Amino acid sequence: MKYTRPTPMWQLALMLLLLITAGMGPLRAQQPPGWVAESNQNSALLLEVMAKHFPENAGRIGVDGFDTQVLDLSPGYRERYKNDLLEVQAALEARLQATEEGPVRQDLQILLMEIDGNLEEQKLHQQYFLPYYDLAGIVYNGIRALLEDRIPATRQKAALVRLEKYVGRGHGQPPLATHALQEMKSSWPGSRMAPFKEEIQRNLNASDKYLQEIGTLFEKYGIKGYKKAYRQLQEQLATYNDYIRTEILPLSRDDFKLPPEVYAFQLKEYGGDMPVDELQRRARVAFKELQAQMQILSREIAESRGWASTGYKEVIGRLKEEQLDSVEILPLYRKQQAAIETIIEDREIVTLPQRAMKIRLATPAESAAAPAPFFRAPRLIGNTGEIGEFVLPLSLSGGAEGNSLKIDDFTHEAASWMLAAHEGRPGHELQYSSIIEKGVSQARAIFARNSVNSEGWALYMEEQVLPYMPLEGQLMALWSRAFRASRAILDPGLNLGTITTEEARYWLREQNSASEGLTRGELERYRYRAPGQATSYFNGYLRLMELRAEVELLLGPAFKQKDFHDFILAQGLLPPALLRQAVLEQFVPGVVAAQTGN
Repeated sequence: MKYTRPTPMWQLALMLLLLITAGMGPLRAQQPPGWVAESNQNSALLLEVMAKHFPENAGRIGVDGFDTQVLDLSPGYRERYKNDLLEVQAALEARLQATEEGPVRQDLQILLMEIDGNLEEQKLHQQYFLPYYDLAGIVYNGIRALLEDRIPATRQKAALVRLEKYVGRGHGQPPLATHALQEMKSSWPGSRMAPFKEEIQRNLNASDKYLQEIGTLFEKYGIKGYKKAYRQLQEQLATYNDYIRTEILPLSRDDFKLPPEVYAFQLKEYGGDMPVDELQRRARVAFKELQAQMQILSREIAESRGWASTGYKEVIGRLKEEQLDSVEILPLYRKQQAAIETIIEDREIVTLPQRAMKIRLATPAESAAAPAPFFRAPRLIGNTGEIGEFVLPLSLSGGAEGNSLKIDDFTHEAASWMLAAHEGRPGHELQYSSIIEKGVSQARAIFARNSVNSEGWALYMEEQVLPYMPLEGQLMALWSRAFRASRAILDPGLNLGTITTEEARYWLREQNSASEGLTRGELERYRYRAPGQATSYFNGYLRLMELRAEVELLLGPAFKQKDFHDFILAQGLLPPALLRQAVLEQFVPGVVAAQTGN
């Protein structure tokens, strides 16, 4: 549940969109337009506030000077955060009044929209929810942000200071657990809503995996002198989790649904720009159309393989039986990525970077934190050669039931085509590489980012590659789109009370042929991990398809998909309305002028 953590939406949104990286060759940034430097000076005001209050993720996106800092939960931290936001809001509004029309003014509006969203988020949190912290998750993400291969060794050393501050060892501040417990003890029980029981159970089950991997990371990267602080962390987390288990869990709620005002806010912050009833209606129609297309392809595949069953559910089931050994998975995905890049170049779909990308398997703790394939984005500020990572979990770890479930939906050859296109190129990896290489303003790279834009792009790009995949890959690409349409039906249905959990489970298992592991991860996503986010894939896909159709009609034979896609990437991560405005006001007139010679 978004509001039970002291984490702003902008930060969580970045964490939700994770990609696979390759370590071959630095990103070569172009010289950005002159206005970008002016815009970045405005963004710096808001970045300073975000880094001050959420320092762990400041370094993740590239803000220097915060590697040794940690989250401050001391009394009054929410009010301090609010006051700092209001101060920056006033400064940016003054600059907006003095700025004429153009990209700098548009970026100022993006920054002010971000501040409005964070202020509303804080208001809703304090109005509706009792405080609750997944302490092990907070510490794990803070350490993991510094201890990974992409981070220079000089920065990795800061992880020890961060660990010591988390446990209150020698830096003049109490343990993080102390303030978290203090706030909960002073607020519970109360009239506001408690967290959802299953979320608490899941966090407790994942805690050991987080803790174990923290120790593994310090050993892997050769950080000396961590063991005393690590033992303290073990002791503090054991005490903290006992309190959560005995005092908080019994008072938690069985109903996962959010208040309507909160769910509406979630949809808006993830970039949703479509009424829920319209979104669900269009998703249902799309799902039925995709079922028919899957049926046609399944019959062809079954006949070519000599299978008696020709239904799409049976054929997908047979394809999923062709599971790869763990040692085969990464070589296959690298092979498919190379094949897709050849398709992209031959069909002139979009411009590709001249370097390789990397894919890796998720660790157990990463699988607990993000139980689905994801892209781990690189630093978006001050990037010195780091690139994103496509990370593939093989199981769902530490659910509310405490057991791990295998996810076999992406570890067979047919599925590798669509997933490589979505998480790698031409999907997320290309999108984030472009942000860095093209010198996009920080407002557009960080604060305009929304799930509708990013996930819509990746799903749309699956569609661009689909016609050139083998039949099995085409079937799984259609399955992928049908699955995203299902999300736009199930997430709102569950949160608005029109669909039960068992009905959603049936839809995922029987209509979508999802594994039990993937099904459980999806239900967690809809109900408490990120309510509203799952709608963004289908929403964003629709908006991009609508925009392309509109532009093709306007330009006729002058339309070139490569130029269209390159232009979209150059805009950064704009929400649909701003992207459409840029395309119609800049791209279309530019093509027309080039054709007429004006």
